[in-house]
Amino acid sequence: MSNLDQQQCEACRADAPRVEEDEARELIKAIPQWQIVEMQGVPRLVRRFSFKNFAQALGFTNRVGEMAESQQHHPDLITRWGEVEVHWWTHKIKGLHRNDFICAARCERLYEGD
Repeated sequence: MSNLDQQQCEACRADAPRVEEDEARELIKAIPQWQIVEMQGVPRLVRRFSFKNFAQALGFTNRVGEMAESQQHHPDLITRWGEVEVHWWTHKIKGLHRNDFICAARCERLYEGD
């Protein structure tokens, strides 16, 4: 996963640079289970994580929430029986920032711990 999951998010302002396509192609290599999906005209990192039951899915949701809060960068989380769908993008810039890739990589580390 490279060291992406070890990096810290930086404070993001409305004028922060978006990740360009070339950089996104390189960064996504560190998190190959994720996809870049355009929704409502905004690219997002999206991944579904599978679990044996609702309790495990909810536990993962809570761990992702704690990590997101520590980074002051928050995803959309959809928790269902046996599944959690995570969407990362940076609202202020209406696109992808390096922070999104860092947090996606941290989600992978949390999932591997299950």
